[in-house]
Parts: sequence; structure tokens; C-alpha cells
Amino acid sequence: MTDPSGTAAPVILAVNGLCVSYGIIRALDDINLEVRHGEILSIIGANGAGKSTLLKSLTGLARPLSGTISFNGTDITAARTDRIVRMGMSMVPEGRRIFPDLTVRENLELGGFPVPDRTVRGDILDLIMTTFPRLKERMKQHAGTLSGGEQQMLAMGRALMSHPRLLLLDEPSMGLSPIITREIFSLITKVNSERAITMILVEQNAHMALEHSHRACVLENGRITLVGPSADIKHDPRVIEAYLGV
Repeated sequence: MTDPSGTAAPVILAVNGLCVSYGIIRALDDINLEVRHGEILSIIGANGAGKSTLLKSLTGLARPLSGTISFNGTDITAARTDRIVRMGMSMVPEGRRIFPDLTVRENLELGGFPVPDRTVRGDILDLIMTTFPRLKERMKQHAGTLSGGEQQMLAMGRALMSHPRLLLLDEPSMGLSPIITREIFSLITKVNSERAITMILVEQNAHMALEHSHRACVLENGRITLVGPSADIKHDPRVIEAYLGV
């Protein structure tokens, strides 16, 4: 990814030699990865390839066996999750995991907890209402009564409330209809372009992931087997055969 001047954008996340194991099972093996400011990097792969484990490692939810993770030039390999969030990394988890018995507003306010300045939190909330106008209409509604697409918007809004520089999205299209999936991905692109928020997108829907990202990597059995511009990856015969079904 390059900035408007044509030079390469700075690296916001660097992963070097990352290995993660669950007992005797090696979930990630020698992962080397860079993410540059302002880009959307998609990670595609089959179930069990290690995609969600990679996101958990970045946020401190899974501890590496070896390797390093650097965020904004700071080593966060052994950092606690709350510190990582305060540094500017946030995740939209698989399955959304909203608080169904709380209102939309209460869910969003919980997401803003790491931001100490009330004025800043209010400004972020206003931006979220502009980006997700459907949430604005449902601020007093219990989150559990929202549709699947609206819950996904709420999960994204809650993550954005922490004012992240890097947003991780784990299977944002899960359980959604094709029409709503397209709407969610349009919002992802909008947030990236208008808010300059860097993103890592883990997604089973390889078509949508490659269409809405700048670069992509293929994860197979815990190892990165292919990385490059998304436009190139989606025309690679191996990717077409394994993930695009054409």
C-alpha cells in the first residue's frame, strides 16, 4: 500500500516467526507478516487453517510459543489484551458477541470504555451514528432484538468506539444473507477509506474478501503459502480452484 505521494505507507503491524500451539497441535507455524497503515489485508483459508488463532495472538488472547508481534513499533508479544486495546487495536469477534440484554447505546458505550476523554467518546459516537444510521434509529432497543446485519453493525460500531488504529474483523459475513453481506462489506470499505483505519479481515467468503481488500494472504495448515495484492491473488489458479469455486 502506498500513500498519496506514491511512497510506501508505514508498517503498523509486524509479525515475525510467530508460532502458536494448542498442546501438541501446531496452530500457527513461522508466520511472517506486515500490515501497512491504511490498508485492508484479507486472510483467507479453510476451516482450521489458523485464521482466528492469528487474530487471537495479535490481541493477546492466545500466547505465542515463539516469535514476535510489533504494533506501532512496540513489542506487544507478551502484552495484556487491555493494554493492546488502549494502544489502538480492536477486534470485531466471530459471531458478533454483542450483549443482547443491553441496549444499542449501552453496547456502544462499553466499547468506548478504553477512551478516557468523554468529549472524544461523544465525537466517536457521533461518527458511528453517521456511518451506521440504522443504529441511530435503534439506540434504545435491546441489542438481542436486532437483525443479524444490524448486530454486525453494532459489533463493528462497538469496536470503533475504542478509537482503534487497527481493526481486526473475524468472519463478518457469518450467518448473513448475500444482500446483507454486501452491505456489511460496503461499510467496511467506507470505514477504511473515510476514517483511515487499517484493517485485517479474516473471512470465509473469499470472493468478498478479495474484492474488498488491498492485499491478501492465504493461510493453510498454520502457514502462509501465498501473499500479494488481492487483485493478483484472486486470479491465481490455486486460489481459484481451492477457494473461489470456479
